[in-house]
Amino acid sequence: MDDLKQILARPIQLSDQVIKTADEAYTFRQECTDLKSKVERLAALLRQAARADLYERPARRIFDDTEKALDKALALVDKCRAHGLVRRVFTIIPAGSFKKMSNQLDNSTGDLSWLLRVSASTSSNPDDFDDAHIGLPPIAQNEPILFLIWEQIAVLYTGDLDARADAAASLVSLARDSDRYSKLIIEEDGVPPLLRLVKEGRPEGQESAALAIGLLGRDPECVEQIVLAGACAAFAKVLKDGPMKVQAMVAWAVSELAANHPKCQDAFAQHNVIRLLVGHLAFETVQEHSKYAVTSKLSIHSVVMDKKNINGGAVPDLLSAGAGSQSKTEMHSLVMQSTMATTSNNLTKSIGSNGGSTGSKQHNSTSLSGSAARGRDLEDPETKAYMKANAAKALWQLAKGNAAICKSITESRALLCFAVLLEKGEGEVQYNSAMALMEICAVAEQNSDLRRSAFKPTSPAARAVVDQLLRVVDKADYDDLLVPCIVSLGCLSRTFRATETRIIAPLVKLLDEREADVSREAAMALTKFACTDNYLRVDHSKAIIEAGGAKHLVQLVYFGEQAVQLAALTLVCYIAQSVPDSEELAQAEILTVLEWASKQAYMMQDPTIETLLPEAKIRLELYQSRGAKAYY
Repeated sequence: MDDLKQILARPIQLSDQVIKTADEAYTFRQECTDLKSKVERLAALLRQAARADLYERPARRIFDDTEKALDKALALVDKCRAHGLVRRVFTIIPAGSFKKMSNQLDNSTGDLSWLLRVSASTSSNPDDFDDAHIGLPPIAQNEPILFLIWEQIAVLYTGDLDARADAAASLVSLARDSDRYSKLIIEEDGVPPLLRLVKEGRPEGQESAALAIGLLGRDPECVEQIVLAGACAAFAKVLKDGPMKVQAMVAWAVSELAANHPKCQDAFAQHNVIRLLVGHLAFETVQEHSKYAVTSKLSIHSVVMDKKNINGGAVPDLLSAGAGSQSKTEMHSLVMQSTMATTSNNLTKSIGSNGGSTGSKQHNSTSLSGSAARGRDLEDPETKAYMKANAAKALWQLAKGNAAICKSITESRALLCFAVLLEKGEGEVQYNSAMALMEICAVAEQNSDLRRSAFKPTSPAARAVVDQLLRVVDKADYDDLLVPCIVSLGCLSRTFRATETRIIAPLVKLLDEREADVSREAAMALTKFACTDNYLRVDHSKAIIEAGGAKHLVQLVYFGEQAVQLAALTLVCYIAQSVPDSEELAQAEILTVLEWASKQAYMMQDPTIETLLPEAKIRLELYQSRGAKAYY
């Protein structure tokens, strides 16, 4: 604002010079008098602007145009002064100059009046201006939308909370209409007042502001400017203290920003956004701990003891020699029951005490403030589901390709939350949980440390996740959940032991699926079990064959869509390399399939197949050339 006052100094000085020079006019006195009256009005507005709290972006542009108009006015009236006979004779003033100058001064007056009105339209003294309809200033004739944006942003800077909420809603409409409008809002400094409204406004205004921020982050450049303006800190504050509907909208905005510019993931993580989102995901989903707990360190013994305490009686000793008789499903059920029951007990104690129990306060100290935690218990089920859906979506986008964030998520109770929501959630909650798991599994596939820590076979959370992924795949309903669950199981292929026999058969069964994308994803997932990177590829290849995979793959290679053909052929090549002496492969005439494929130009153009197929053919010919006579 000090810079603006310095900028105003010269236009004010120019206006005074024009007034003084107009009084000294020797020719065109009437015209100079008319210009003087217009400049006096302009000077009054300039001095009023120097005392006002103005929105800087339009102010700079208007002051610059006003200064140029006053420069021209001074030059014009200076020609009318009594300079001597020779100069007066040779000074030519076109007839239309005064009219043109008068129009320019009128435009500058209109621009300044608009600037003052829009800056004071929601001030403490609205009677200063008749602002029933501010309208557009003359300077806006060439670009009216810019001045509509300026008007709304000015209200965000100077208005009361209700007016700011309305302005944020208007910017939401503009941001939805056009990418260009979104960039204009960012360029004209619309993000800082929106973020301030997110932190300080009433719930309706906070929601609109968070929605606007999410819509504005349409590309990496825009997201970077939003993050630099302080979005991470503002969103973290709301996720900790705000009303649940606002928190849900903020979580959605986080997901949009992270999706459009993955480099902002670490900035959100540094502001504890991951921990806060996990807290919302875990609310009424699994047991909430007083610390940012590491689910993977939850021992089987502790789960059993919790179960024993909840039931008030003895439970079978799962750690004894007879523990092996317990099925994995029972173990998963035990974990689920223990966590859900403990959560229920904690909630009962919290509601029954005055101001919350000690355990509740301990948790609140690390995630949500006490008032926010008490308030969310009273929210309706739709709002809670909306919160969980957006928290899962935000974690999905934040986890994408980021090993550090995936480690942070998996060391929390989030994995168990995703498993529970994949089983019991509905709609977006289920889908976003499945997608979050898929991204975490994809990172774990490439990161051995994350794979070993998050998905070790003894982890109850990892078991729960695998159980739910298998449930969806085994059910084989063609819906939004099936493909991400198939992909997740494929990404986890190196975490399964040879004794884990329940994974392969459901995936093989999907090779016979009518939907091409399902068959393709199933083939690609099985390829990760049979490829050379998998230490247990021989065992897995045998399991694929035993589950009837050979005949399905032959059909896909011959008759599938091109993408499905390539995926199936890649899997066939890996299996042929791993178990070339398999009788089932010989009976399925896999060697004939490979020979046929080697003659298909579009197949051999694929780099992977070009590398794998010759080696697979050699190995099959070596082991099956003599045995083939017995089958054909």
